[in-house]
Order: sequence, then C-alpha cells, then structure tokens
Amino acid sequence: MRDYSDITIESDDKGVRVIRLNRPEAHNALRTHLLAELADALSAAQQNDAIGCIVITGSETLFAAGADIKEMAQLDAVALWKDQRPLHWKSIREFTKPVVAAVNGYCLGGGFELAMHADILIAGSNAQFGQPEINLGIIPGAGGTQRLVRTVGKSLAMKMVLSGEFINAQQALAAGIAAEITQPENTLRCAIQLAQKIACKSPIALRLAKELVLKSYETTLEQGLDAERKSFVFLAATDDRNEGISAFLEKREPRFTGQ
Repeated sequence: MRDYSDITIESDDKGVRVIRLNRPEAHNALRTHLLAELADALSAAQQNDAIGCIVITGSETLFAAGADIKEMAQLDAVALWKDQRPLHWKSIREFTKPVVAAVNGYCLGGGFELAMHADILIAGSNAQFGQPEINLGIIPGAGGTQRLVRTVGKSLAMKMVLSGEFINAQQALAAGIAAEITQPENTLRCAIQLAQKIACKSPIALRLAKELVLKSYETTLEQGLDAERKSFVFLAATDDRNEGISAFLEKREPRFTGQ
C-alpha cells in the first residue's frame, strides 16, 4: 500500500478499510491532491477482494470544511475547465463496494458532497451539514445541487443551497441524510461495526444491491423493477446464493466467496 499525505488508511481483519481525511491544519479541505489520493485508495480497495466495505471519516470534531478555497482562488475558468478534480470525483462516484461515512462536526461544501457519495451516513450529534458556496458567489460543484435534492426534496435543498444555512444532525436524520446519530466519540466505532456487518455479506449481492438502489434515482419504477428482477435471477446462478440458502437451512453462518 502506497504512502499518502492527505489521508490515512487502516484495515481490519473483517473486511473493513477506514480512510481518514488528514489535513487538520486546513480543516480537511478537499484540495486536488487529497481527492487524487482518495480516488487512488478507492481504486486499490476495488481490486482487493479482502476489502468488503469502506468507512470514510475525519476526526471527532471535523469531517471536512469544504473545498480548498486558497487553491480554488488560483484557478480561472480555463484552469477549472482543464481541472482534474472531476475525474477524481468520477472515480469516487463509480466505486462499487459499499461506503459508510462517519461524520462529526462540520461537513460542508465539498465535504458534504463527499459524504453524500457514501451509501450510508452515520452522524455524530455535533455534526453540521451545509452547502455554503453561495456565500462565495459560487455554487456547489461536485454534485451538491443534484444529490441533495434527491435526498431531502426541493424545498430544503433550495433553502440550503440558496441561503448557505447549515442543518444539524437531528435535522439531517429527519431529512434522510443520516441513517443514525451517535455521540461523537462513538461515531467511527458505530460506522465500523456497521461496515463489518456489511462486509461479511456476499460481494456479488452487495454490488448488485448498491447498483440497483442508486439506479432507482435515474430510472422509472418499471425499469427499476425489471433490472431488479434480472439481477435476482442472475444471483440464482452464483455459489454465494446457494451457500446463503444452505447456511440458513442448516442454521449456521454463511461463508461467502464472491463466486
């Protein structure tokens, strides 16, 4: 595993890899180098069959305060057009294994957009979520106007994007952004426990399940149901499906192999 400067990586023996944003001096601002490292780390995890689930986190007091404004200030329209950041975001977006975000403190701008790339978000009670780009005369640039409205609906998304106001963990839970709220000191542990529960499932079923849930944002109900049925039938041809049913009938834990 290569050395990184803007992130740290830890793996356990239960199929979980924790990626921690590690720019405390810059409030974990998402500069291009950090995004490149994150994309690279996810690519490595994608190729590693021992990794079943990813946890992305910051610290107990901060997830990420947004993009690196100092870096952004140096880029004009032409430089932004040639910027590599969209490619890194694309790599993050296309990662097929489950991702859990463990969020404490400020989760703003690009940090919030990163957290919304996760499949499940566990929030500390001190978490604050927002898209404050409007205060700088700009708009969200990594999916904030699109993912947020698909999660919370038009009215709240408009309020957050147009006013730049933050919402707290309880509001995020009520709006469907977060799946669970914990004490800040427990957020990462809860996320890892959930990731371990996910990582022991069939890798094939996990990939298809994630793909289908995400597809529901882009297809009609009829198209989604058709894709779901085809995937359900496909799984009948896998060893994991046979192992899962056998384990259930034999009252034992399944041993999935991803075959």
